[in-house]
Amino acid sequence: MLSRRIFLTAAVGVAAATGLAACAKEDGNTAAAAGSGSKAITLGFSQVGSESGWRTANSDSVKSAAKDAGYTLKFSDAQQKQENQISAIRNYIAQKVDVIAFSPVVVTGWDAVLKEAKAAKIPVVLTDRSVETSDDSLYVTLVGSDFTDEGRRAAKILEKVLEKAGHKGAVKIAQLEGTTGAAPAIERAKGFKEVMDADHADDWKVVVSQTGDFTRAGGKQVMAAFLQSNPDINVLFAHNDDMAIGAIQSIEAAGKKPGKDILIVSIDGVKDGFVAMSEGKINAIVECNPLLGPQLMEVVKKVKDGETVERWIKTKESDFMQDQAKDALPTRKY
Repeated sequence: MLSRRIFLTAAVGVAAATGLAACAKEDGNTAAAAGSGSKAITLGFSQVGSESGWRTANSDSVKSAAKDAGYTLKFSDAQQKQENQISAIRNYIAQKVDVIAFSPVVVTGWDAVLKEAKAAKIPVVLTDRSVETSDDSLYVTLVGSDFTDEGRRAAKILEKVLEKAGHKGAVKIAQLEGTTGAAPAIERAKGFKEVMDADHADDWKVVVSQTGDFTRAGGKQVMAAFLQSNPDINVLFAHNDDMAIGAIQSIEAAGKKPGKDILIVSIDGVKDGFVAMSEGKINAIVECNPLLGPQLMEVVKKVKDGETVERWIKTKESDFMQDQAKDALPTRKY
């Protein structure tokens, strides 16, 4: 077991795999060991859910990369419930897999099951999202993005969006938060607020903020309520594209033009987000790359071999705006 915690960020440029979205039950995917006949690594992977296009692409990437690496993958979809993930991790411990990886639903509440994995001498790798633990040695490493920086970048690109739109006066922001207690929701909000407080304390204000659970349905429902309570909103910051796309439906239903009457900045960079940009309905997107599979499999092998994980793979993510959207559309294959 490695004692040192290293943070890794997935690089872009890896083609996404085709395949089905995550299933509600455990999916065993066995593949012959690649290379010189060495024993296949068995990886237990618990996915947070299938709540968005980003998550589906992430699941496909993990499945495809495991197959390419020749690993035996045991995959489960927690359906956004922490208790389901804890149950899946305990099942992987009972099955004596070589490595456990999971993308945690929320930040807290993992110590007990992680201690069980450590007692069983099964290393744990976090993907996409972080956790808070009493002992950092309970997991080996995190393969994921810097969500706080994504929030900062969203605020900085909103500056450009406002300038391009010729906006003058107060900026009244509605914020669609991700799942309550989830690392990306906490950290994206934190990063955005850092920039807002430092550079725009006098002219920017988040007038309403609520979780949309990272789903289109949630974004649509919450945005409809926002428009009822705060009809003078002129900016929407959505923690992911799916919520932004749902919100667009409510904005249009209210007789307003998304991207004009209400300027929209979101995070992810899924295909439907690019389409919305090409239509002028989303003004800018901060990319968060879902294609973590190949990097995860490299880390899993190093962990299984007892190697020290020392590298930092910086994400080459981009900020996309309306006039770049048509060029950006062909670049993502998921």
